[in-house]
Amino acid sequence: MPRETLLMNKPHHGELEQRLIERILTARVYDVALETPLDKAHNLSQRLQNHIYLKREDLQPVFSFKIRGAFNRLFHLSARERAQGVVAASAGNHAQGVALAGNTLGIKTTIVMPTMTPAIKVKAVKAFGGQAVLHGDSFDAAYAYARTLEQEHGMIFAHPFDDLDVIAGQGTIGMELLRQHPEPPDAIFMCVGGGGLIAGVGSYIKYLYPNTQVIGVEHEEAPGMHNALAHDERIILKQIGTFADGAAVKQVGEKTFAIAKQVVDDMILVNTDETCAAIKDVFEDTRTLLEPAGALGVAGVKKYVSRYGWKDKHILTITSGANINFDRLRHVAERAEVGEGREVLLAVTIPEQTGSFRRFCQTIGQRSISEFNYRYAATNEAQVFVGVKINGGEAERSALLKALREQGYAYIDMSDNEVAKLHLRHMVGGHGRNLPDEILYRFMFPERPGALLNFLNGMSTDWNISLFHYRNHGSDFGRVLVGMQIPALERMAFNHFIDKLGYAHWDETHNLAYQQFLR
Repeated sequence: MPRETLLMNKPHHGELEQRLIERILTARVYDVALETPLDKAHNLSQRLQNHIYLKREDLQPVFSFKIRGAFNRLFHLSARERAQGVVAASAGNHAQGVALAGNTLGIKTTIVMPTMTPAIKVKAVKAFGGQAVLHGDSFDAAYAYARTLEQEHGMIFAHPFDDLDVIAGQGTIGMELLRQHPEPPDAIFMCVGGGGLIAGVGSYIKYLYPNTQVIGVEHEEAPGMHNALAHDERIILKQIGTFADGAAVKQVGEKTFAIAKQVVDDMILVNTDETCAAIKDVFEDTRTLLEPAGALGVAGVKKYVSRYGWKDKHILTITSGANINFDRLRHVAERAEVGEGREVLLAVTIPEQTGSFRRFCQTIGQRSISEFNYRYAATNEAQVFVGVKINGGEAERSALLKALREQGYAYIDMSDNEVAKLHLRHMVGGHGRNLPDEILYRFMFPERPGALLNFLNGMSTDWNISLFHYRNHGSDFGRVLVGMQIPALERMAFNHFIDKLGYAHWDETHNLAYQQFLR
């Protein structure tokens, strides 16, 4: 349960917190940062039956809140320190903030970034005038190298989170939030990496409204603050996942942890699918694509509200960044439906006989198919990998599985299977042995329920489907690859069938990819 009584046992506004509030009130950020809007997420609010507001830090000039802390840190450097130059370590967003701040203030900046940093962030650092140095496969490796450069070249180190000026800069978000939402909110959710954001914003929120719950959200593969608060010490994680790379830190800051112990009410962990679903939710409400770390707060809101049955509460969350690589969008789109519980992935065993594929599709009925993978197996049984979209939640999922059981199909629900979601769905196939008269056609099916059954019902019962591959790509037409055993004497009848069908089609029987990997 939420640690609602935690603050009752905490000393409020200690010396560190008091100094931080003063720094927040006097922070210098608006030379480069914007006062971002607080927008109500209407679709999400209606679905969750709460009032959900998004603090749009993704609209900053560097598309992240990090510009606030970075500029405040560099602004307060002395003239001598500015002349020495600044070095920083960052997975991307702090890097852009330091680069822009340095460019604005006339300070030379060098930013060490992990080699896995999205290219969009590296390019942005260079565009803002910073020198980007790629080093190491994690933030910690980049951090260590940056500290080495600090010593070797006498530069000033700008910590990405464990610095009071940085924390105070992020805390200015809290001032804006309480101006934009005058009534005390019930809760505020925000992502946690090293802890600078939650330390700054949480301190200001608790200073004015101690009953507002401050809840941090981390990816389950990088639970640094979650584990630190649970054990009352800063834990060094042995390994971290980098899907939410903007919040992938092995150890939270010393100062941020000390502050978090005073202001954080609870932590919640979310997984990749839940994060991808949150990215989609924000897109549907704002038409903005967040990076994974930027969507953690929204993912945490959804999970927390569901877990504790919250209704009609006023909940704020920070959309903290939108620096996402374009090539990541495919992965996000694939995982969002599963994360929202709108897709079921199944491995189903069907008889390897003519007509069984049609009967299986009839069992699925008019439900939308997101993916279909089938290849002939030289046995009595074949395996079909299928993704089915469900809009009716758990009730529709149960109805689908019940229909399969009633028709005698053995199945395995793979909706939560990482190997299936990451790899198997792209690998189903293989060579079809002992398949006389097989031809391969590529079709464009209308993307509507019933298009597949219309195709199967129009086929002769003597023609056997030996290969079928389809994936939904979010367009008006589905790209479908079909292998069929059509005797030479029946090719004319087959041609008549596909012409009457009216679907765009191409004969790929002599395609080299088919001949090499599927024939």
